[in-house]
Amino acid sequence: MKLKSRILLCTVVCFLPCAAMAPGRIFAGARTPKPAQVATPVAASPPLAVMQQELDREMAILGKADPPAYFVSYTLTDSNRANVSGSNGALLSSQANRSRWLEAQVRVGSYDLDNTHRIGNERPGNSGGFGEAISIDDDAGILRRAMWRQTDAQYRASSEDFIKIQTSKDVVAQSAEPRAPDFSSEQPNVFNGPTASLTVDRRPWEEKTRQYTRFFRNSPMILNSIATFTAQAENRYHVNSEGTRLQFGQVRYRLELFIQGKAPDGMDISRYYNFDWTDPSAQPDDKAVLAQCAVLQKELESLVEAPLVEPFAGPALLTGRAAAVFFHEVFGHRSEGFRQKDINEGQTFARKVGEQILPTFLSIVDDPTAAKLGSSVLLGHYPFDDEGVKAQRVTLVDRGVLRNFEMSRQPLVGFLKSNGHGRRQIGLLPVSRQGNLIIESTRQVTNDELRKMLIEEARRQGKPFGLLIDDIAGGFTFTGRGQPQAFQVQPLVVYRVYPDGRPDELVRGVDIVGTPLVSLTKIVATSDKTEIFNGYCGAESGSVPVAAAAPAMLITEMEVQKKETSTDRPPILPPPAHDPQTQGGRR
Repeated sequence: MKLKSRILLCTVVCFLPCAAMAPGRIFAGARTPKPAQVATPVAASPPLAVMQQELDREMAILGKADPPAYFVSYTLTDSNRANVSGSNGALLSSQANRSRWLEAQVRVGSYDLDNTHRIGNERPGNSGGFGEAISIDDDAGILRRAMWRQTDAQYRASSEDFIKIQTSKDVVAQSAEPRAPDFSSEQPNVFNGPTASLTVDRRPWEEKTRQYTRFFRNSPMILNSIATFTAQAENRYHVNSEGTRLQFGQVRYRLELFIQGKAPDGMDISRYYNFDWTDPSAQPDDKAVLAQCAVLQKELESLVEAPLVEPFAGPALLTGRAAAVFFHEVFGHRSEGFRQKDINEGQTFARKVGEQILPTFLSIVDDPTAAKLGSSVLLGHYPFDDEGVKAQRVTLVDRGVLRNFEMSRQPLVGFLKSNGHGRRQIGLLPVSRQGNLIIESTRQVTNDELRKMLIEEARRQGKPFGLLIDDIAGGFTFTGRGQPQAFQVQPLVVYRVYPDGRPDELVRGVDIVGTPLVSLTKIVATSDKTEIFNGYCGAESGSVPVAAAAPAMLITEMEVQKKETSTDRPPILPPPAHDPQTQGGRR
């Protein structure tokens, strides 16, 4: 899967696209995540009352149909979004829009066996589609009519799927795992939170995106630059036949910086950075943004001229951001509960609950209830998941021992309840996904000491250098059965660290490769500073906001291979602004 934060692109394979994470180079000063403040309950908004009325009407009928519907849910997502984008000193686009999307889910059969039951290698059907856009007006008649249409389509499709399952369930295995129910029964949640709203004047951001991208025109090595500001207020209304009744909202702001260049041999070089905030007063000032622009420009220019690295296996030091992405890819996707049940998945950890999979000084939690770590925003925070279950902090690994999985309402034997990790992009069906993956360590040293340990390890192994991996763009991991259970992670900023005292040397063209069960056991120490990586991860249920937090880590053996490169060469002509002839000079 791919994370997107610097632009992190993740691909979980089977082949499953997973978008990467976008980082915000942040050192977390505090170790304890801050829970979100509980919003003061307010009166139910008009859409919620209408949804409950229509749910009661339709469930009374479908519950007696043949085959009967045993569960019905509706989700209405109201999104108000502003977006401003600039490139190379000019405005690309500026727009604002408001939309609503309605989704219905109808399950036929029972919690033990329903229309989503998997038969062999076949995936369940679309169950009547994934919703529809509806009017943004609070018109009860229009909303109820849309719910009626969606319910009818869902019930028809679910009934057809269930009949097929009933006729084939006795002759075809549905899973490599022991029998588990198809859906978990959960206690209802009732919560009326305040409506999230925002008012954005796009004109200042139009000038800012021009200003930020104009900065990069000073460098002839930067072929393209883009700055994008996004603000979104999203309100969620959810009701189901178990009695859950929710309304809550979240506001997010993001500024992304992206630049591209090309090395003399044709390799594409890119640098990315993003700022995330939820309080309008916390927006970064121009000084902070332009300082980051200068860092990105210097890194890209250095990478364009850096030598290519040869294949290598030896000690490596991952900074906190790089370690966070590493764990998201190598561990996080394999701890998602639905992968333990799917017969097509490799099920790396399915039989390892209670076994040691990491060094004893490492623990891992997934805590979507945390809004911040120290003073830094965690993008994977949410109060309730996309199946109406309250978000929960889950200890996945305790002192090296695997204890739990991120669970949606797809039960496993031994894990029959959701822990609030059923997530999805609007228009797709929820599955278990990561939220805020936090790696904790009891074997901590300072960053300087960790660097000394890297050098000593290189000497001990007789290696000419160790690798310092400072930033990662993303990667992919194979989780499907029949594929090698391997991963590939794509670093952007890598240094050779020499034991003989020579200065560190920036290199390019590196991909990290390996297998999870071996790689996770090679970690020998961590730093005492935690860094956060915020971004969007795309997989089976689409793109969802996530965060990962980790200290820097020393790994005794990591293998790198040459990165795939382009055969295109840099532009033949210099950029117009950097052509001596157009400026009255000589070539």
